[in-house]
Amino acid sequence: MIKIDLITGFLGAGKTTFLKKYADFLIRKGMNIGILENDYGAVNVDMMLLQDLMGDHCELEMVAGGCHRDCHRRRFKSKLIAMGMCGYDRVLVEPSGIYDVDEFFDVLHEEPLDQWYEIGNVIAIVDAKLETDLSEEAEYLLASEVADGGCVVMSKSQEASEAEIAETIRHLNRAMETARCSRRFGSDVIVGDWNLFTESDFERILSCGYRNESFQKRSAEDERFSSVYFMNVRMSEDELRTAVGRIFMDEACGNVFRIKGFLRVPGADAQKEDTWVQLNATRSEITLSSIQIGQEVLIVIGESLNEEAIQAQLG
Repeated sequence: MIKIDLITGFLGAGKTTFLKKYADFLIRKGMNIGILENDYGAVNVDMMLLQDLMGDHCELEMVAGGCHRDCHRRRFKSKLIAMGMCGYDRVLVEPSGIYDVDEFFDVLHEEPLDQWYEIGNVIAIVDAKLETDLSEEAEYLLASEVADGGCVVMSKSQEASEAEIAETIRHLNRAMETARCSRRFGSDVIVGDWNLFTESDFERILSCGYRNESFQKRSAEDERFSSVYFMNVRMSEDELRTAVGRIFMDEACGNVFRIKGFLRVPGADAQKEDTWVQLNATRSEITLSSIQIGQEVLIVIGESLNEEAIQAQLG
């Protein structure tokens, strides 16, 4: 049977960054792997960030969102059926940060997937500087995404203080309590700079498994969550950083969790070619980095979004 792992976590937690490192570790072990990007929105930006993994031992697939929940589930199942015929040793699934983890378990217990796949690990990624003020819906999603994790791996911990890390763990436990889940986190959370992870660190994650925890169920498909897309945005890096900061601060835009995408930056003069910049922004951090090639799109994800107000901030 094919082992299948779920890499889950809230919006902006760092799932794609972790996935690249985890997949590279599996490839070094000689495994043939398939990666399934199971996104919430209709445009999958994270897919482009994984292109350098593609090769003889790794293939990428995608399930785009932007449709009804049942339709999305059928697409997910159909894609896993197709991938089950490709001879992978392991399949890695990275969903959106707005995802009901129960869908993963439910689909894999349906025929014929229950005969082809064996659930390996549920790996939950949590930002070390997890935002403290989340809505009830967001708190529920956070709880549901970490409850069944065989391990919780903290991202960007090298940038956080011990007090911030401790507060994040307390926040996770409050979310567990609110969801009426008996699980609690402490020293079992994996904390450390991912760039310094050793082979034994990844071996620990590879063997973490998953949990079957009970908690108070509520709908994760709340209409408050949505995403809006802006194509062919043209501005300088400084202008983009300023505009993104305004979007997070402007209540009229809605409760924005994450902004991501790519921007083509014009060359300084006619002799210089345009360059690509990748944007990954949360309320606490705006990161712009160079990338070889991108797609001219910015995606804003959050609750009760106002597309016109966001567009106004982008100019």
